[in-house]
Amino acid sequence: MADPKSASYYLSPTSPYRVPFDGSFKVARAPTGPPDDAPERKQRKKQLKKTVDQLDELQRLLYADDRYSVLCVFQAMDAAGKDSTIRAVTTGVNPAGFQVFSFKTPSKGELDHDFLWRSTVRLPERGRIGIFNRSYYEEVLVVRVHPEFLDGQRLPHRPDDDSLWAERYASIRDHEHHLARNGTVILKFWLNVSREEQAHRFVRRIDQPDKNWKFSSGDIMERRRWDDYMHAYQDALNATSRPWAPWYAVPADDKPFMRWCVAQIIRDQLLALDMRYPSLPDDERAKVVELRRELESES
Repeated sequence: MADPKSASYYLSPTSPYRVPFDGSFKVARAPTGPPDDAPERKQRKKQLKKTVDQLDELQRLLYADDRYSVLCVFQAMDAAGKDSTIRAVTTGVNPAGFQVFSFKTPSKGELDHDFLWRSTVRLPERGRIGIFNRSYYEEVLVVRVHPEFLDGQRLPHRPDDDSLWAERYASIRDHEHHLARNGTVILKFWLNVSREEQAHRFVRRIDQPDKNWKFSSGDIMERRRWDDYMHAYQDALNATSRPWAPWYAVPADDKPFMRWCVAQIIRDQLLALDMRYPSLPDDERAKVVELRRELESES
């Protein structure tokens, strides 16, 4: 494992897809497909399997060490592959070590609280990996594109739009910094699918009867606001990508490559943590050795 001195909440895995911390990220420059030198598609699947096997071992260590929790946040446009990526990365890992929550439209009860409340009560315990399929970031993405949703939030003070989003970014930064200081390792993934690939996947959902349930006319309505969403994503990622809670803009047009990238980043973060299996005190160890002799004599 890593040198304990390097195990800091300011440490985040390097990656060509990590969003800079200086606010310079541009959606238009972010790749949606794998690089030319990426492994062949079949090889990517093999590498994903190998990486997930490593995640399985690291998750056991995370649980035994019992000091850190890991929160993985997934955000994307429709059909980018959030569900399948979460499934691919967690398949083969002990399900008891994961907690997956999907956040839909807030309920009336949830709207009786601040916008961070419903996700805060679902944060992972120490030793576990929590996955948010969508998250509190919906409040600066979907709600920004559709500010009419604010009417149902019964806010006592409603600043102008620019001030409102700035305040929410600040709340998110403070929230994530607090979590990081207290042992929650945060990794945030924006699965960056192109508009053309999204159209292709929507057509497949229409053409394949077993995928019809995934498609709705509302998907097309949201697609028509593509530029607005890209603007909202760019601002949100620039405002909240920090060393203790980095964003990764992962190319999503090629699903095997995307899944492998996500798995690699999670693995690298776990490898960087100062984790160890607990050791018994000397007196307890002596008792265990004595009990072993007893068991061995009876076997």
